[in-house]
Amino acid sequence: MAQEVFKRTEKKYLLDKGTYEKLIFRLNQYMERDKYFDSEILSLYYDTPDYRLIRTSIEKPVFKEKVRLRTYGVPTDDSTAFLEYKRKFKGVVYKRRTFMALDDTLRFINGEDVEENNPQIERELRYAFRYYNDLAPRMLVSYHRNSYFGKEDSNLRITFDDNILYRGYDLDLRKGLYGRQLLDEGQRLMEIKIPGAMPLWLSHILDELKIYPRSMSKYGTAYTTLMMENALNGRDRFSVNAERVRRAI
Repeated sequence: MAQEVFKRTEKKYLLDKGTYEKLIFRLNQYMERDKYFDSEILSLYYDTPDYRLIRTSIEKPVFKEKVRLRTYGVPTDDSTAFLEYKRKFKGVVYKRRTFMALDDTLRFINGEDVEENNPQIERELRYAFRYYNDLAPRMLVSYHRNSYFGKEDSNLRITFDDNILYRGYDLDLRKGLYGRQLLDEGQRLMEIKIPGAMPLWLSHILDELKIYPRSMSKYGTAYTTLMMENALNGRDRFSVNAERVRRAI
């Protein structure tokens, strides 16, 4: 059964090709490929018309939240989809998600009755859609992921994302993997996910390779990129201050 509740810290790092190869060589002693090692992930982010959720997140508040619909691989109507409510408070990520067929998930989002999978989590998701009563798809982000878990602690997960694409149009997961590249050629986004403290051996490896954490959200980076382009072209259509956008990238 798929995991539905997560509580953990998440650290992100941007790696070039050479650093990535050195790190993978060092991690082989401590990490195993997980069963979803090689996967394509599509995430559809829901937000208000003025992008309230992501604008708040960019300001780096103590509390922030996101609502997204995720599939593994390009889905059909009967593919499993995960509807997620992700909140972050004082650096700790709390994620709740339910899963059902994509067609049922879309009906759920539209407020229709569907067969319940986890009533408690689905009540929380319904509340989010009621509270932000104009949530709708705003950005689609897709990427290729390699994922690992710790040999000694399976709760330690490290993922590497490349070919990160984004688009603010054709906001339907069924339309596939295409859009604009988010990262430079050869770059990968690494995420370290763990419920507690980082293992000492991992801290030592990161220090030796001079790998340092970086605050980076895929949705946030895609959004700020588009906003900067709008600002430069005199089309600040979402009422975002251009200087604040520049600081957030």
